[in-house]
Amino acid sequence: MAEFWLISAPGEKMCQQTWERMNAATTRTNNLSTNHKFSIPDLKVGTLDVLVGLSDELAKLDSFVESVVKKVAHYMADVLEDSRDKVLENLLANGVDLVTYITRFQWDMAKYPIKQSLKNISEIISKQVTQIDNDLKARASAYNNIKGNLQNLERKNAGSLQTRSLADLVKKEDFVLDSEYLTTLLVVVPKTSYADWEKSYETLSEMVVPRSSNLLFEDQDSGLFSVTLFQKAIDDFRLKARENKFVVRDFQYNEDELKANKEEMTRLSTDKKKQFGPLVRWLKVNFSEAFIAWIHIKALRVFTESVLRYGLPVNFQAMLLQPNKKNMKKLREVLHELYKHLDSSAAIIDASMDIPGLNLSQQEYYPYVYYKIDCSLLDFK
Repeated sequence: MAEFWLISAPGEKMCQQTWERMNAATTRTNNLSTNHKFSIPDLKVGTLDVLVGLSDELAKLDSFVESVVKKVAHYMADVLEDSRDKVLENLLANGVDLVTYITRFQWDMAKYPIKQSLKNISEIISKQVTQIDNDLKARASAYNNIKGNLQNLERKNAGSLQTRSLADLVKKEDFVLDSEYLTTLLVVVPKTSYADWEKSYETLSEMVVPRSSNLLFEDQDSGLFSVTLFQKAIDDFRLKARENKFVVRDFQYNEDELKANKEEMTRLSTDKKKQFGPLVRWLKVNFSEAFIAWIHIKALRVFTESVLRYGLPVNFQAMLLQPNKKNMKKLREVLHELYKHLDSSAAIIDASMDIPGLNLSQQEYYPYVYYKIDCSLLDFK
């Protein structure tokens, strides 16, 4: 998914001229990017001190909200399990795909009233997204609990005969029950040893009931045989069986327990299906809310930084560029040529350069205001 550069430059006589100059430099002859105006309403400026403090707070809030957007998106992918191709269909903002939302961004006056101060607007967003984050943790915990318990039960009913649950493979009539002296054991025998088992099981220990062995179930490698013997011979039989590479499984036939296990599996499966629909709907709605909040924070950051850099009265043009991947370096150079007069100290500095004492807070610094909106955090393979 796309990467966008949200930039701003001071308005010339009219902001339209700023836009036209940038657009011509990046598209007319060289197709470096696809550009859109990014409209930010007339927000309340407040005092310089407040703006400076807010600039740092918004940087932290930006990171936090981006992390929540990411979490909701990735949890959506987890919940949709086998339908990951449907994930992106469900990750919409205001009912449209994310690229459309960003390129046609309109400030939401109802959610974030512009009569409020910038600080208040940022606090509204912070509270809203913190609530989404807390709700996500609670909902994910409840759903993961059911999913985990169900997977544990399913895991017990899968795998090799030496380890898996045998409950669903046997019937009551396979066992001698309620006998004072006799008991039935279940033995796992490799397929290559069936003949050995038939020949030897009656003589592995004393007190084995002749012709009492039956094949109850088989998988690719082994078969599950029953054998009936006197209870006092169990230990000796186990030992001799192990010497012959036959595995006696610990299993007591208990109808109530088997019934309870089946009911538990049905209950968990039903609970998971019941929660699935509402959970996906919640994720869809709250992904949209978090993503919209995130783009509003980008708008707040551009506004705040533009006022701090270019001064008052407020006169700047915010612009959204979708760089052509092959030409990103060239685009950077063209923008630098266009705006280097704004800040002579701002040679192109990349955040990956380690300059002692210069804290770039993970953000590249250019002569124009610049923030990246990276939607690739929502890519799923």
